[in-house]
Amino acid sequence: MSARSFPPEFLWGSATASYQIEGGATEGGRGPSIWDTFSHTPGKTLNGDTGDVADDHYHRWQEDVEHIKNLGLGAYRFSIAWPRVQPGGSGEFNAEGIRFYSDLVDGLIAAGVKPVVTLYHWDLPQELEDAGGWTNRETAYAFARYARKMAEELGDRIDVWTTLNEPWCTAYLGYGSGVHAPGRTEDLAALQAVHHLNLAHGLAVQQIREVLGDAAKTSITLNLHVFRPDDPSSEADQGAVRKVDALANRAFLAPVLEGVYPADLLENTASVTDWSFVLDGDLEITKQPLDVLGVNYYSTARVRHFAGEGERQQADGHKDSAGTPWPAADDVEFLPQPGPYTAMGWNIEPAGLTDLLVSLRDSYPDQPLMVTENGAAFEDTVVTEDGVARVHDVDRVAYLHDHVEALGQARDKGVDVRGYFAWSLLDNFEWAYGYDRRFGIIRVDYDTLERTWKDSAHWYRRLATTNTLPGVDEVSPA
Repeated sequence: MSARSFPPEFLWGSATASYQIEGGATEGGRGPSIWDTFSHTPGKTLNGDTGDVADDHYHRWQEDVEHIKNLGLGAYRFSIAWPRVQPGGSGEFNAEGIRFYSDLVDGLIAAGVKPVVTLYHWDLPQELEDAGGWTNRETAYAFARYARKMAEELGDRIDVWTTLNEPWCTAYLGYGSGVHAPGRTEDLAALQAVHHLNLAHGLAVQQIREVLGDAAKTSITLNLHVFRPDDPSSEADQGAVRKVDALANRAFLAPVLEGVYPADLLENTASVTDWSFVLDGDLEITKQPLDVLGVNYYSTARVRHFAGEGERQQADGHKDSAGTPWPAADDVEFLPQPGPYTAMGWNIEPAGLTDLLVSLRDSYPDQPLMVTENGAAFEDTVVTEDGVARVHDVDRVAYLHDHVEALGQARDKGVDVRGYFAWSLLDNFEWAYGYDRRFGIIRVDYDTLERTWKDSAHWYRRLATTNTLPGVDEVSPA
């Protein structure tokens, strides 16, 4: 059988996020974000780790662009730190912060790499959180003003404008379970945040298009969940799947792509809210034409109806907390998954990616897709000297290989998926897990900040430069 190949126009990239890699937390006029506050709060992150220095990308971006170029990538997906370009989230913009991203964009273009920008990857300016954060409708309008300014400053140099990254995490982990910044544990706040994030997305797309015209390519990236019923023949378990699917997936897909909220979502959460924060005209704003829908995929979840007997299992892949990321879903439990697992404890199921992409095609047949994050954390910290310094990350190579193959199988079924971005370019600050979990295809020594290519980087370079899926053993430096 011949090796799987992809067309020349298929886009290979890698992705990062500002707070996870930049450092320079108090430099260049940057204001504090909710993640600065959260990570500096005792007990919120593993080992008390913060993003103060991270990978020091703020000072080393030129070196990192060189790595991207040498990897042969066609695109680089990075996020702009809102508090770096507008320290308070409203009011004056910071010319020095804007210049940092403008220089980065110019550097990428000079390297032959398409800049894919994410405007919000979780680092909300703290001043906005002090005024209510994403529970406050005004935050959506502040975000739109920020998006407009970025469109004016970066212009047509940006290949794709992504408004939000994983609003599920922002809303439910930040305001529901509290394991992410700002650390609130309120069901109502989580659902308010869901809507105001959707509204912010729509308003931002309007502003970007008003500045740049229809030539601007716009997107949103969602971490869409793949739920498996414990017993596929059980109506109760199927109902459990529908309930969490409404919260996790359709609460974003439906308003963004259809201009509605699902009736079952509103019904299921009626004990929490009447959704009166959704105002007339909002859903016309949330539904904006998207050039591509970003899809982040890592693992699947197995759920069943909880009848109230015994202890409810909550193996949903997220840290335990006093709150829940699943408001009004106390009758659903998440069961442990069979392995193998990554260092995050997440199960490895490439077929879930195929299923997800096919289901999106079935629901939204005219919507182009792009896998904007896929990758795995493994314990691969040993640097060996085999002529050159490198890290043998066999498990990650296999993970990437099998998921790219799964994406290829979706394309075989006619799914219009146009690109793949490996998460992540660099080992980095993994949110509440600090520096303990390594997702990078490039290793970062957190003492010296030295970058070392792992085998997965050499493997990914072969894929990106040949458009042909290498074998898992094809990891020698080219």
